[in-house]
Amino acid sequence: MISVCMATYNGERWIQIQLRSVLSQLGENDELVLVDDVSSDNTLGEAADLRDDRIRVYRNERNRGVDWTYQRALSLARGDVLFLCDQDDVWYPGKVTRVMQAFGEHPDATLVLSDAQIIDSLGRVIAPSYFGIRGSFVPGVLANIVKSKFLGCAMAVRSGMRDRFLPFPARIPGHDMWIGVVNEFYGKTCFIAEPLIGYRRHGDNASPEHRQGLAQMLIWRWQLTAGLMTRVGMHAIRRLLQHQAGSRGTE
Repeated sequence: MISVCMATYNGERWIQIQLRSVLSQLGENDELVLVDDVSSDNTLGEAADLRDDRIRVYRNERNRGVDWTYQRALSLARGDVLFLCDQDDVWYPGKVTRVMQAFGEHPDATLVLSDAQIIDSLGRVIAPSYFGIRGSFVPGVLANIVKSKFLGCAMAVRSGMRDRFLPFPARIPGHDMWIGVVNEFYGKTCFIAEPLIGYRRHGDNASPEHRQGLAQMLIWRWQLTAGLMTRVGMHAIRRLLQHQAGSRGTE
C-alpha cells in the first residue's frame, strides 16, 4: 500500500493540478493523507471537489507550520511506502512506478530520492534539473549536514523508518533534511538521476527560494546536529562519521 503525505496551506491555486497528477498514479487501495494547516482560502474545497475517497482529509486545530503538519500526515499514513508531496508541484507520469521499481530493485534501500525539474507559477520549466543547480547527490550523514541534498517533495521512504525520524525535534531546519540525515544514519538512500516531478517555485513557497546567509546556515547545521545527538547519541554519531571518513579515504 502506498500513502502520499501532503501538507497544505492556502494552496487553492495549484492543489487540484497536483492532486490529479498524484491520484492518476495510485491504485484503488492506496491513499492520500492531506493535513491542512488552517487554510483561509478554498484549499479544502478544491480537494473535496475531486470526490475521491482515497483522499483522507485532516485539519489542524490551529496553524502549526509545515514541519509539524508533515509530521501529522506521516503519523496518520497507513501505507508500506510513504511519499512526501507538496501542494503546488506536479508529479510527472510514471513517478510512482519508477520509485516503486527502485525499491524493488534495491531491497536494502529505505529511502528513494529523485531529481526534479524546476517550474514557475505557470508550469514552465525554468531549470531542467534541481541537482544540476544544487550539485550531485552525495550520500552520508556528514555530507548532508554540511550541505543537505534531500528535497522532501522528491522523496519516498519505507514506513519502517518512521519510528526513527518521528517525532521531529522541536527545532530542525526542515523536515526533509531531518528525514534524509536520519535515514543516512539508519538506512540507505537510492537516488534516481532523472526528474520525476515539476518542483514549482512561485514566491509563496514554504521553503526559502534564495540562499540564506552564513549565520542562518550555521544555526541550521547546529540544530540538525543537536537533534541527531538527542536522537541517536553522540558516541554513535562519532563512530559513524569516523567510519564514513575512513570509507572515503579508501576510495
